[in-house]
Amino acid sequence: MVADRSIVVAGAGAIGCFVGGMLASAGRRVALLVRPRVKTEIERFGLRLTDFDGSEKKLDAGQLALSEDPSIFHSAGIVLVTVKSADTADVADQIAQHAPQDAVIVSLQNGIGNVAVLRERLGGRPVLAGMVPFNVVAMGEGRFHRSSSGDIHVGADAANTAGALSVPGLNMRASGDITGVQWGKLIINLNNALSALSDMPLAAQLANRDWRRLFADQMAEGLAALHAAGIAPVSSTPIPMNWSPTLLRLPDMIFNAILGRTMKIDPEARSSMWQDLKQGRKTEIDYLQGAVIALAEQNNVAVPLMRRIVALIREAEHAGKGPPGLSPQQIRG
Repeated sequence: MVADRSIVVAGAGAIGCFVGGMLASAGRRVALLVRPRVKTEIERFGLRLTDFDGSEKKLDAGQLALSEDPSIFHSAGIVLVTVKSADTADVADQIAQHAPQDAVIVSLQNGIGNVAVLRERLGGRPVLAGMVPFNVVAMGEGRFHRSSSGDIHVGADAANTAGALSVPGLNMRASGDITGVQWGKLIINLNNALSALSDMPLAAQLANRDWRRLFADQMAEGLAALHAAGIAPVSSTPIPMNWSPTLLRLPDMIFNAILGRTMKIDPEARSSMWQDLKQGRKTEIDYLQGAVIALAEQNNVAVPLMRRIVALIREAEHAGKGPPGLSPQQIRG
């Protein structure tokens, strides 16, 4: 399926361009459904993929099929959905109209509700959930920089789609509990909002105990909501999810020693929510903190810190002035 037909990336922004580019650099036939700005940028500069480990790959525009037209789905064997959660329904309708009935759809999106939307609208096509653990920053002039480590997880299926998509430098693992993996990633992604509000790189933020305590307190609220709902999140690192709040509160020297063994983070890594505020876009706060708050409401769990953070992100969206550069004390109120 992969060898004979295209892997089409639906909504190729930072994650989509990086993943699609890595697949193309390994010789896979890749097509990107892109916005006009991204198409023009890649046609002019090519696609340059850099990594936190110092490695780099360069592709000419001709090594990829680039299109703004969803009819590009007609040749798809696999569709990788990388749009923002708010755009899932629209891209699902485009896939339903143009993609072959046997095309495998893989959601590589934040949040936990996108697969249900895709399945509802895709007329029986196989849909798999995925989880991308690393950050990618669009640096301009066709450069996309992976700034943290980790393997992509994809729901296990009989066709071993994860194995078929795995290439050097972009490992994909089949998961038998992809729902637990997605909830685990969502709990970690609660820090996206803190990164956006702080206007700090992730590594600098995690090196500061006051910021880690704030993250730990928010994570503890999230884990309490999941526990009340009977959901067991799966950690994407060797550290069990329930240990994370305690570890985050440790003194800097001990925490940094542990983090260095489990995850690599570029000194300039930023969250996708920081990028959204920087570029004046609506964030995915409703699909991250919002999903946990909905669970908390259903199970009578108090999440006051999380509600405060949502309010601050919405204020920043409304102000349109980018990341506000708040301190932990200002966020706590």
